[in-house]
Amino acid sequence: MKKGLWIGTVAVSLLATAAHAQERQTLRTHLAATAGTQATGRLPATQQMALGLTLKLRNQAQLNDLLQRLYDPASPDYRKFLTVAQFTAQFGPTAEDYQGVVNFATAHGLTVTKADAPNRLVVEVSGPVANIETAFHVNMQVYQHPTENRTYFATDVEPSVDAGLALSGVSGLNNLHPPSSVSLVRSEAAKVKKSNSTGSMGGQYLGSDIRAAYLPGVTLTGSGQTIGLFEFGPYNISDVENYFNNIGQPINVKIVNVLLNGVSGVCGSGCDDGEEVIDIQQAISMAPGLSAVYVYEGGSDVSILNQMAVDNIAKQLSCSFGWLPADPASDEPIFQEFAAQGQNLFVASGDSGAFTAPSCTQNCNREFYPADDPFVTAVGGTDLTTTGPGGAWVSETAWVGSSGGFSTNGLGIPSYQTASISSSNHGSTSLRNVPDVAAEANTDNYFCANGSCSGGVGGTSLAAPRWAGVLAIANQRNGGTPIGFLNPTLYAIGRGAGYNAEFHDITSGNNFNADSPSLYAAVSGYDLVTGWGSPQGSALINTLTGSLKGAHTLGPQNAPGQVLDDLFSGTGSGNEIDIWGANGTGAQTWVFADASVVPTGFYNVAVSYGAFCMTATGSTSGSIVNLQPCNGSQGQAWGAVTTGSGTYELQSALNTGLCLAPQGAGTGNGTPAVVSTCNGASDELWAVH
Repeated sequence: MKKGLWIGTVAVSLLATAAHAQERQTLRTHLAATAGTQATGRLPATQQMALGLTLKLRNQAQLNDLLQRLYDPASPDYRKFLTVAQFTAQFGPTAEDYQGVVNFATAHGLTVTKADAPNRLVVEVSGPVANIETAFHVNMQVYQHPTENRTYFATDVEPSVDAGLALSGVSGLNNLHPPSSVSLVRSEAAKVKKSNSTGSMGGQYLGSDIRAAYLPGVTLTGSGQTIGLFEFGPYNISDVENYFNNIGQPINVKIVNVLLNGVSGVCGSGCDDGEEVIDIQQAISMAPGLSAVYVYEGGSDVSILNQMAVDNIAKQLSCSFGWLPADPASDEPIFQEFAAQGQNLFVASGDSGAFTAPSCTQNCNREFYPADDPFVTAVGGTDLTTTGPGGAWVSETAWVGSSGGFSTNGLGIPSYQTASISSSNHGSTSLRNVPDVAAEANTDNYFCANGSCSGGVGGTSLAAPRWAGVLAIANQRNGGTPIGFLNPTLYAIGRGAGYNAEFHDITSGNNFNADSPSLYAAVSGYDLVTGWGSPQGSALINTLTGSLKGAHTLGPQNAPGQVLDDLFSGTGSGNEIDIWGANGTGAQTWVFADASVVPTGFYNVAVSYGAFCMTATGSTSGSIVNLQPCNGSQGQAWGAVTTGSGTYELQSALNTGLCLAPQGAGTGNGTPAVVSTCNGASDELWAVH
């Protein structure tokens, strides 16, 4: 394996392998019944079932290598994400393989209900139990649930298919724990309402309170961005409207329903739309200027996830549901497509506290998939305190209900995480550890659902869409260019020198429960309760976006302790570059005077002496000053139209008609570089710190 490959061996080891290469291949789907349980009967032969068939990706080794390069800042392919068509052409199943799975299904008496996925990854089928048993060489049996007073169905053995069929996984053969909101599994201790809540609705937090605490001074609202929400069921738009009407805030975001698997889109009598509307309310509250929220409503995880991938509209996705058994053979090919296309899926870690060890057999607190998949960003929970309604962040502790620990589903540790495991956080060095990040999740939040409004709701279900909103703002600041799968970047930030300026490091509290009375506690740095912690405003956003541009650390002379990054804003006519202070203040906007579109990779706009690696490169229109990051990449040459006295009117050597016009002015001393407008006015002084 290539050294440093962050995806580890998970994607490869979970693909189908040949048990009998000449006859049949067994699908490693983890769908067979739990070991040691006894069947109580068989499913009726005529009972109808709906399945999702996920095909194998092609060129897996090349895809692994590409994913490494896409998230390596030193690679020329860094964040050069693929389109759906490009991903399909390079790594998707062939049209022949796709048709082969369709033919396999029909030959076994199954009805193909959907076989038009542009990425050729998923074929949806339905049919009677008898035909399914024959097709996959299993018996569909009924089992007594090991801990609950109910039965579930599962196969007696792992399914297998004809050798040579390009099939990776099959979903729908087991309902050990059907998909449910993670908020429905909170421990009793987690339900205790905090007495000193500081939110705007009688102490209860609004989504806008959370935005104010985590993104102080940030004026970006997610404009131009779309959030995709994964939902197992319908909701009523009236509940969303009721929330924003009751709190006196406008809702200017288009909400688009994507209905799958026969879901009607209307939550009627006896329907609970709490999870769905909470996700919408929190996502919009964090990023109130979104272009749209796409609500994917369905009954199959494979159907929903694959639609998110082939739509490729939302680069920030959120899921507050979990299910068992884990089925990475069906889902991971889609997760890999997310990463290749620059999409990130946030998944709530759960609300039942610490996971018990994978070896547990009784009274176990299992981890619901897919929070422990290495290709998703798992979000834990915290207990937040602010200065008051709409106020600033004061403190944060770990929320006792925040689920965390290492994978009870046996999913291996990804290489991006290995260096973060220590004796203090008690993480696993061989299994995936959860969560990655966290946000407010205590039961002191206000919401509207099911026709009424109240306080007292909490859970990592709220934390996941809140993080989706943060990423939407980061992607907006990045000029609409997606940052992509966050985990490799997050863990690099966590181990970097700027970590404490970019995250609220949660160091107190724990997620102890009756099954795990001493693990896990929040500690300095990464832990298995809050991950790296909660977002610390524009500093984190600057780092996430600045890494794309090779951002330069400059300080204005009137604020020598401030770190500034040059970031392409991507707003309006596309000719602006914003300079933002690390604390969200002191923003300066630089505008190309001719209002032309900024050329690709054209980001270095300020002169300095020293750390900016300024070098003379010849003469075309006066002296040429080459500005580039100190790692030598992404350099741009600018012509100094007038020289002498350290004053420069900069024009691009690539296009001598472009001049920079700084808006605002600064004064000071030190060793500044003076950048003036084309008419010589509004000088701005910058120097390196």
